[in-house]
Amino acid sequence: MSADTSPPVADDADADAVVSDYDQMLADLDVAIEEARRKIEDGRVRDAENEKVRIKWIRALAYTVNIRRQVANDRDLEELAEEIEALKADTDAEGGR
Repeated sequence: MSADTSPPVADDADADAVVSDYDQMLADLDVAIEEARRKIEDGRVRDAENEKVRIKWIRALAYTVNIRRQVANDRDLEELAEEIEALKADTDAEGGR
């Protein structure tokens, strides 16, 4: 008798919720990215203090773009893990292994 040590397979509702959470995070990050771009491109620079603020917005933009990339990668990995689990379940159901 062998014990099943595989992680529990999430049902479709849980999987959809995870993807939805990632989609919402990405949408929020897209809004932040657009706002930072607007501040960088449309802001008036009349003195050194304004230039410091612009540099801070550029840093915020770079940081946000990096975080968005990480979230997108996490979402993609989550989707791949779900696909692998589904393929394993199909293989097991068909009498493989």
